[in-house]
Amino acid sequence: MTVAGIDLGGRNVHVVILKDDKVVAKAAGATGIQKAEAAGKFYDEALQQAGLKRGDVEAVVATGSSGPRVDFANGYIPDAAADARGVNRLAPSARTIIDVGGEEGRAIKINAEGKVQDFAVNEKCAAGTGTFVDTMARALEMPVEEMAKISLQSTTSIPMNAQCAVFGESEVVSLIHQNIKKLDIARAVHDAIAGRVASVTRIVGLEKDIAMIGGVAMNAGFVASLNRELGMDVIVPDDPDYVGALGAAVAASQGVFGEEVKAKVVEKETIEEGK
Repeated sequence: MTVAGIDLGGRNVHVVILKDDKVVAKAAGATGIQKAEAAGKFYDEALQQAGLKRGDVEAVVATGSSGPRVDFANGYIPDAAADARGVNRLAPSARTIIDVGGEEGRAIKINAEGKVQDFAVNEKCAAGTGTFVDTMARALEMPVEEMAKISLQSTTSIPMNAQCAVFGESEVVSLIHQNIKKLDIARAVHDAIAGRVASVTRIVGLEKDIAMIGGVAMNAGFVASLNRELGMDVIVPDDPDYVGALGAAVAASQGVFGEEVKAKVVEKETIEEGK
């Protein structure tokens, strides 16, 4: 059986193709404005890698904030449901999932079968997302990869109080003017994001093992800050940014083309109370 999962977010699209329950191709790229067209483009790229045509694929399931715009998909499942299936396949011992992407951060509690038990999302504030990381890296005048690397060298904890990208950028500039080392500022940025993400996670409850996925999971500096904040190490699977697409493909193989997941939308006040 050949199936595909497409995770179409606000900034990027990820595609996974499964053949006989094995990953045979992956493709990813920026969505731009024409998100539906981008989904089709990278789907065709993945098919080409696998030596397949669209007619060879028996089912396609989409997920992500723009997933419903994938007009050639057979169905759509919410991000949380896709994350749960993907993590359950890669890290079966995980019971809590932390997914931080470009637009939002979410925490998901799952059972041993990979079903969602509880779910909370922070979609009202950029301070817990990849967008915040990108903005702070620009303020430090360095790539995100370099900011992640130097933050690991810091042994100093500096509190960062900003709760949004705009004020956070101003705070970074202020710290630079105070001659604070960039490596310490980089750690402060990651610590600030980790604090907000951990607060969302505590709302659903911390239950081991904890898996960290999404694009920000590839930032070693952030993962280190999150480990300190949680007081335990998280599991980061290979290609953590593809987990949602993998989960959608798994859903396609299971014949699941739609699934309801009720989310707790967490705003700033709720996060502060959850600390």
